[in-house]
Amino acid sequence: MQQSPLDLLIKFFGYRSFRPGQREIIDAVISGRDVVVLMPTGGGKSVCYQIPALHMEGCAIVVSPLIALMEDQATALIANGVPAAAIHSGRSDADNLRAIEAAIAGRIKLIYISPERLVADIDTWLTRVKINLFAIDEAHCISQWGHDFRPVYTQLSFIKQKYPSTPIMALTATADKLTRDDIIRQLNLQSPLRWIGSFDRPNLSLDVQPGSTKKSRVATVQRLIRQYPNDSGIVYTLSRAAAEEFNEALLRLGFRSCVYHAGLSAAERSEAQRAFTNGDVQAVCATIAFGMGIDKSNIRWVVHNNLPGNIESYYQEIGRAGRDGLPARTILFYSMQDLIMRRHFLEESGQPGIANEKLDWMQRYAESQICRRRVLLSYFGESMEHDCGNCDVCLNPPSRFDGTILVQKAASAVLRTGSQVGIFLLNDILRGSARAEIIRKGFDKIKTYGVGRDLSTNEWNAYIAQMIQLGLLEIAFDDANHLRVTDYGMRVVRGEATVELAYYVARAPKSARGKAKEQIKISTDPTEQLLEQLKAVRKSIAAADNIPAYMVFSDASLLDMAKRRPATMEEFMLVNGVGERKGVRFGKKFITAIRKFEGLTATMPQGTTYKETLILHNAGVPLGEMAQIKGISTETVLGHIARLIDEDMITNFASYIARKDYETIIGAFKAQGDAAWEKLKEDYSTGLLRVARSIYHYHQRKENG
Repeated sequence: MQQSPLDLLIKFFGYRSFRPGQREIIDAVISGRDVVVLMPTGGGKSVCYQIPALHMEGCAIVVSPLIALMEDQATALIANGVPAAAIHSGRSDADNLRAIEAAIAGRIKLIYISPERLVADIDTWLTRVKINLFAIDEAHCISQWGHDFRPVYTQLSFIKQKYPSTPIMALTATADKLTRDDIIRQLNLQSPLRWIGSFDRPNLSLDVQPGSTKKSRVATVQRLIRQYPNDSGIVYTLSRAAAEEFNEALLRLGFRSCVYHAGLSAAERSEAQRAFTNGDVQAVCATIAFGMGIDKSNIRWVVHNNLPGNIESYYQEIGRAGRDGLPARTILFYSMQDLIMRRHFLEESGQPGIANEKLDWMQRYAESQICRRRVLLSYFGESMEHDCGNCDVCLNPPSRFDGTILVQKAASAVLRTGSQVGIFLLNDILRGSARAEIIRKGFDKIKTYGVGRDLSTNEWNAYIAQMIQLGLLEIAFDDANHLRVTDYGMRVVRGEATVELAYYVARAPKSARGKAKEQIKISTDPTEQLLEQLKAVRKSIAAADNIPAYMVFSDASLLDMAKRRPATMEEFMLVNGVGERKGVRFGKKFITAIRKFEGLTATMPQGTTYKETLILHNAGVPLGEMAQIKGISTETVLGHIARLIDEDMITNFASYIARKDYETIIGAFKAQGDAAWEKLKEDYSTGLLRVARSIYHYHQRKENG
């Protein structure tokens, strides 16, 4: 019987409920509908295509731009018991061929492939694979409006032409309205479900520190490492030289750090990424070349040494922190020199255009005097009508006033001009300027002309910027950067909502804030102490299996363990993020550590091991693999199976004994009784004989019951 999406989520991933939007997306795909998924990093995008791939007949093709990302995703799925493969140039021809043959034979449920490889192979071996879904990851790469445009993505328009009835899912964590529309158009999606998840990542603290020196920046990172000594973080720099310099400073202080940038050899970059992913280093100092292929869930902090070029890039980079949902820190060091350098780069490129407008947004974010999270969310078209309480502005708020009337004046002026003005023209209209363009267009005749003469140009610029940051006004980049009033802004115009603005203060260069040094204390909280011990257990397992620690269990799962403190296998299987395979494979070591912490005997209760076998049976794991996972002989596993049949806990026997063998064994027992045992042992194992007798007794109970 086909398992439900929720059953598959519990079985393979160990979660007992879907996150917001996941079930709606999954149901849409299963019904054959195209979908555009916009979810923040760590929001659960992968589950949206992995569950339909498992539920539907056939195989899902997942298009991904980076080899490292493909490998991590496929490895993580295989660890959870999902048949998956990555096909790319980094693997040998023999490995790729084995994966292709398995896919054609129907033994693979998800294939990860690059867009280049998909274009090359679409008319060859892929024609022999039953494809149930195309999932296009990092879909913003298809759009020139996006921040990471890749021309090869535009060739994916052929998918809908060749597979008109196969659903396509486009997924991204960073796409504004223009980019979302462009994705739909270029992929030829047919009336897709658009799921726009919240961009809010409340677990990320947001902090901007202007005017800081090199020494103070290193000191800030030093405090972060000391605060999270057993976790990792990223320092993003604008140049290779800065990455090298920051790395050397951390090494001199005795921290485990490495560097990553495009100037290193492929082997050096690979080793740096491996060390970071496996938790061997506490920090990686890198240019933006690093990170897109990182699926590490327990990054506790991200620092930007320089101003990013746009909000999308910044949001994607800070989004690599705290993917497990636990608290994480983000810090942006901001200087006017960074802004000047960015402007210079754009002018030299010869195509500043929209890139300059996006840099303006980044500048507004860095210089904001209102809640930074509200600024970030408004860029993506999401309004939040309250402050977050988890950014530096909220924690040290400026003086504010009721700005409702100012918003009404500005928004009314935008509406009365037919939304045909930009920021500077709006400013001039409000201040009653007599410039020729205003007179020519008749804007001097509108009711709101000159209603803001009492404020200076700088004041109006600051307040209009806040209105944009708060999501009251938005910039139409595709319409000459004209301003439009949002739904939120209309509510203020109609008097249905009020708004607070921060008082304008003439900006002066700020010195380093001189924050008090954070005191790192040894925790006396039992849950935190146990969590650190469980991290040590995870690290030893990861080292022994040569896999990244987060692929064993995430920090969120370890925290749930530390809170629940499971002392038996049954209790352990209830921990969030513990699926059947990993539960049986790793459970004993974690349970032993928890029992010791609780002052119990390290030995688990009798019967634990045969109940592990039941878990693996329910997961559909073959006999030989059960023995391998549990580290015991197949004879012992068969003994468990026989006991489980005796207790009516297993009623499906076909995978353990052939019907012909069963009939031969039971026929001999019926004819000769126990005397047949020794004779049968010449042809059958003791375990198989026990299974046959248990099945026979099971049928007798059914007949008599």
